[in-house]
Order: sequence, then structure tokens, then C-alpha cells
Amino acid sequence: MPDAASEKELGNEYFKQKKFKEAIDCYSRSIALSPTAVAYANRAMAYLKIRKFQEAEDDCTEALNLDDRYIKAYSRRATARKELGKLKESIEDAEFGLRLEPNSQDMKKQHAEFKALYEKEILQKASGVIKKSMQGPQEVGKSATIYNGLGMHTMSDSTQRKGIAAAQGSQTKVSEIDKQKKPEKGSVTLEEIGKRNTSAGNTADGTQLDAEIAGPENIKRNTKTRKQELKASVQDLAFHAASRAMAEAAKNISPPNTAYQFEVSWRALSGDRLLQAHLLKATSPSALPQIFKNAMSASMLVDIVKCVATFFREDVDLAIKYLENLTKVPRFDMLILFLSPTDKADLLKVWDEVFCNEASAVECAEILDYLRSVYGLKK
Repeated sequence: MPDAASEKELGNEYFKQKKFKEAIDCYSRSIALSPTAVAYANRAMAYLKIRKFQEAEDDCTEALNLDDRYIKAYSRRATARKELGKLKESIEDAEFGLRLEPNSQDMKKQHAEFKALYEKEILQKASGVIKKSMQGPQEVGKSATIYNGLGMHTMSDSTQRKGIAAAQGSQTKVSEIDKQKKPEKGSVTLEEIGKRNTSAGNTADGTQLDAEIAGPENIKRNTKTRKQELKASVQDLAFHAASRAMAEAAKNISPPNTAYQFEVSWRALSGDRLLQAHLLKATSPSALPQIFKNAMSASMLVDIVKCVATFFREDVDLAIKYLENLTKVPRFDMLILFLSPTDKADLLKVWDEVFCNEASAVECAEILDYLRSVYGLKK
């Protein structure tokens, strides 16, 4: 009777023979019998070979859900995401892998390659936007703008030439007809239109307008004002849309299960402490040691403490639970021991200005004093 281990080994043999579909079948049977991170990651590698990148990404994610420190799963998912056009996510995978194994040459090479591709993509998009804005509306030939009392319109060069030729050919005929035919009531003769056109500042009743109101300069000024008003309106709409999006994002935040999930979500909300606080509150304080295991970094630790400070006054008990459970994360003592002077100064400032200020409840003072010493912050 085959077991999970033997099916996985058979899959490895098929993989070496480049029989990738047979290898996938073996890994699938192994996973069905007993799912492991290695079996998922191996099947992901086989999927990469037959260019099934979405399946490869999904398998790597399953592998990381079982073992969030499995560097091969990060590496293979980074490759799959690169092929799927998810360059930013592929860089995040490579960075997390490097954090786990800083001396891995393969991860360094991957990270450099994906970062270069991402920067190239950003430059291409930026240059496209700049090119579009410089081109403006497409023009056909040269154009001339005509101002008159009836409005403003633009004529192409070819239209002007045709118009001049037609005008020259019909000028005599028009003059003769005008002499013979008396204008009907309410109609406007060509001569009257000509007078209106040549008198840029004349109104219908013959009153002279201010040159600034009727002239090209005022049109330019009005256009500029309208553009500014439009820009302000667009910015206002964008602000309200962003606010609504943030509110929706806060509702849809789900608790992360691994350090990778937490860090990716945390970074996505970077610059918005309110949403980061929502993410943290969606995560049970007691779950922090299990989530981070050995993957907590000093910068992440300091950032979480700063975030806790934002809701400390409104919920002191919850804030203290987070501070306490952070100390139970594996390697916490090592993180504190090797904190940079800047990180230590940031923690000290938070403790002095928020956690241990006069507004703190008396019953919490002893706990906070104890935690202060655990965090290595001397008075």
C-alpha cells in the first residue's frame, strides 16, 4: 500500500526524468494522503516546468501555510508571480526569503532580477504618461483659431486654404446678389456678420466691450481658471473616494495566519496607522507568538509597538496584552539585544510619552514598568 512519503519519492524520480505530469500525479497522491510543505513545493516546481504558473503560485501558498519558513516555497512562488506579472509580490517573496536566509545567493540573484524588472516596468509606465501629457490632443496639420463675437473655433490649414479659394470664387456673386436682394426680416447679411467679426469687442446692440473681456488673453485666463477649478474638484472627489476605500478596507481586513501574510498586509497599509491598527486588532494578541515564530524582525517589532501606542489611551488593557504577547515571540530577547540606537530611542519615546505618562491608570503602572525593563528601556 503506497504511503505519502513513497509517492513523494516516486514523484521526485519522475521529475529527474523530466516527466513532469507523472511527477505532479505522484505529488498529488502524496498530498491527498498527508499534506506537507515539501510535497506542495515540489508539485509547484513541476507546475513551473510546464508553465502552469497560477497552480504553482497556489501550491507555494499552501506550502507556506504549513511552514512559513520554507525558503524554497518563497523562491518558487516569487518565480511564479514574476511570470504572472505580479512583480511587486515577487519582490516581497524574495525579500522575505532573504530575511530568512540573508546569505542565500539564489535569493539575492532572484531579488535583484525581479527588482530590476519592476523598476523597468515603473519607468515604462511613467514615460508613457509623460509622453501622453506632452502630446495633448492630436492635431491634423496646422490650425488657426478665429475669435469673433459669436464664439471661438479652430480651422485646420487645409480647411483654411479651401475656405479662401471658395471665398475668392464666390465673392463677386455674393456682392451682386446682395445688391439685388433685400434682406428678409430677422435675417443677417454677410456684411453685418463681417462687421461683427472684425469688431472683436462689439455686442449685438453695438455696445463696445472691454478689450480684456473680449480678447484672447481673457480666454486664456478663463481656461486656466476652469482647469484649476476642475483640478480642485477632481482632487476633492479623489479624497472622498480614498476615504470610502479606506473604510471598506477596514471592514474587509481578515486576521493573518502567518508572518508572511501579516507583513505583506502590514506593508500594504504602510502610512495609515488607523488601518494598521485595524489589522492588529483583527489578530488576537495571544496568536502573535504562533504567527511570527522565528520570523519577527526588529523593525516590525518597533512598528507594532508604535501602532499599539495609537490606541493605548482608548483601550489600555488590549494594548498591554499586545505588549505582553510580543515578549513571548521566539527570539524576542535577541531582537531587543541588537536593537539599533534609533529603534531603541523610538521605543523609549513611545514609553515615556504614551505608556508611562500621567494619564496611565495606577493599576497598569506596575505592569508597564515591568514591560519597560523587558523591552530593555532604562529610565
